[in-house]
Order: sequence, then C-alpha cells, then structure tokens
Amino acid sequence: MADHPFQIKPSIVSMRTRNPIRAIVDNLKVKPNPEKEFISLALGDPTTFGNFKLHESCLDAVKSQLESYKANGYPPSIGTEQARAAVAQAYTHPQAPLTSADVILASGCSDALNLCIGALANEGQNILLPAPGFSLYETLASSKGIECRFYDLQPHRSWEIDLNHLETLVDENTAAILVNNPSNPCGSVYSKQHLLDILAVAEKHRLPIISDEIYADMAFTGHEFLPISTLTTTVPILTTGGLAKKYLVPGWRVGWVLVHDRNGALEQIRKGLINLSQLILGPNSLVQAALPDILQAPKSFYEQTMEQLERNANISEKLLTGIPGLRPVFPQGAMYLMVEIDTSRFKNINDDLDFVEKLAEEESVLCLPGKCFRCRGNFIRIVFTPPVEKLDIAYSRIRSFCERHLASS
Repeated sequence: MADHPFQIKPSIVSMRTRNPIRAIVDNLKVKPNPEKEFISLALGDPTTFGNFKLHESCLDAVKSQLESYKANGYPPSIGTEQARAAVAQAYTHPQAPLTSADVILASGCSDALNLCIGALANEGQNILLPAPGFSLYETLASSKGIECRFYDLQPHRSWEIDLNHLETLVDENTAAILVNNPSNPCGSVYSKQHLLDILAVAEKHRLPIISDEIYADMAFTGHEFLPISTLTTTVPILTTGGLAKKYLVPGWRVGWVLVHDRNGALEQIRKGLINLSQLILGPNSLVQAALPDILQAPKSFYEQTMEQLERNANISEKLLTGIPGLRPVFPQGAMYLMVEIDTSRFKNINDDLDFVEKLAEEESVLCLPGKCFRCRGNFIRIVFTPPVEKLDIAYSRIRSFCERHLASS
C-alpha cells in the first residue's frame, strides 16, 4: 500500500486513554455453549433484565418536562439553580451542610469523577486508587498523564483498605486519595471507625479525598452507609454521586459533585471544577429539569429496591457457599460480590481469566475476572441483579463446572 500523502498522528491523550476492562474483555476467548442459555453476571447495569424498575413518579417527572417545552435548551454548564438546590437538599447533613453553590451537575457519575480528578491533579502528579477498584478511575487519570498508584483492599477484612500500604504510596507528588464506598467491585460498606481511620491518613498527609458514593445508601441489613464528609471538619472532600444506581437509570446520565469545603481549602478547586464543566456544558437538560421531582420519589421505592437486592445477595450466599475451590467474600451492600478461586483445587484452571473463559465456554455463564479491577490473586466479580431464577441456574452451573474441574485428591 502506497504511503498516504496525509501523515496524521493521533494525539498523546487519545493514545494513553484505555479502559483496563475493555483491554481484557475484548481479548477474552469466550464462545458460549450453544446448548445452554447465555447468562451474564458481568454487567453492572440494574436495568439489563427488566426486574429492577424506577418509580412511576420519576417517569411522570420527565414526561411533564418533555411536554412543557421548557427544558429543551442549554442549561448552565454546572446545572440549573433548581436542580442543584434539589441535590443539595437531598444530600445535605447537619455535619456536612450543602447549598446549591456546593453542587456541580455532571453527565453521570463518571463525568463527575473526571471533573474531580481533572481539578485536583496535574500531569506528573499521582493519585491513590483502590485495588480492586472501578477501572474507569485509572482511565480518567492516566489519560491526563496522572500516575495511578493502587492501594490494597483486604478480602479477609471485608475489603477494608490496607492503611499501612496506602501510606507507603504517598509522596510529595500525591494529589488525592480516591475512596469508593459502597464498593464496586467488592460490595463492601465501610464502618464508621474505618472511615475515621482513612480520614486520619488524609489529615496526616494533608490530602483531599475524592469519595465515589454512587452507591450511597445501598447498604444491607446490619450495615450502615455513612457519607465520609459527615465525619470530618478538616479534610477537604469532593463527593461524587448520581441517579444511575439508586434510581435505576444509568442511561439518563445525570451525576454530581458535592464540594465539602473545609475552611476554604477548596476555593480554587471550585473554580477549576466550574471551568472543566464548560467542556461539555453539563448533563441532559430534560432529566436535570425533572431532578427536583425525581429526588422526591417515595421512600418505599428505594426500600423495595434494597429488599430485592438483599434477597438476591442472600440467595447468592446460600447457593455459592460450599462450592469446591471457591471462597466468596459476601457483600454488605451495592450489587456485586467477589469470589476467590483456589486454583490449587482444580486440575486445569490456571488463573481467573482461564476460569472465566472455560466457564463461559462450557456453561454459558459470564463473569468478569478480577484482573479487570487490578485485583491481586485470582478472583471473579459477580453482579447479582439478574432475576432469582436466572441466578439459581447460573450458580448451579458454576457448581457443576467447579466439581467437574476438581483435581483428584
């Protein structure tokens, strides 16, 4: 092929932008068994199977705005005053008060995270991220030339942060600590004491925290979700959240940044967040116009969603317990659980990738390998939002697969 007269090179940013999940999943050698119905336990989207639905009042709120013809134009890049005031009212707390001036709307929580990382860190600095953790954190930071340093979560302690390891990663170029609670992919919900211990590290090293709370309030019986911002009066906190998970509408693309400004420490960061919000001019105008009404959805809607999620989590615990070669770490909230694979128990399973590929090929059940989340050791992540009958089938197949591949004792 002759050289083209145009010599066009891609930008540096575009070439260093990659999602670790895509890099692994796109190369998975997955050929599901055509004789068995394919069941995916891989996608963190509660709408996939149609068994989780948002409340009718939320639909009515959007319909009303659509028919008003008043929500079709450009809103301010940080969001309308009414929408920001509604978010502030919904998430304010006596220990961490918010006004509309402390809220910046974004195109989903992922965009909110992008704003926070972009406002706090420069190229050449580093940011501390959880491992295992949501892969997009790494994508957002590395594309900006920010070094990602991964602190360990401890499976034997319900995925609490290894604080000693966290501290070893801090240096003069560290810009922020990112904390995800409740967690994707772990399904952990941190205790008050653990959150205080995390804050003590941030206080000691004078580091702000980005708190990803997209799964806020999604804690199971016996566990309590506490916004980390309510436990400090000194550590600066940027909290990200959105409608995606709690309100079961990830495709509506409305998220937010909550600025918990400790003693004016974030005054310049606020300006940076506003500047960055002007890159894409804010989230969907229709949904943010409906936001004040969406956030008033009845408490019973949220309670029913959590009852359904917890029922699925309990069924997962019942059906996964005792499967040879697997050690589940059962969730405390959100919609995920991690399962450790003891490869020494199997005759021909090399690692988590190998497990996932062979499970899909033989049993038509797809999970994600822990490598997608920079998990140390061999783990798989299970999303337990499918209907109970599908979970029952999927877990039965996983049991059969593990029993079939067991090494002879």
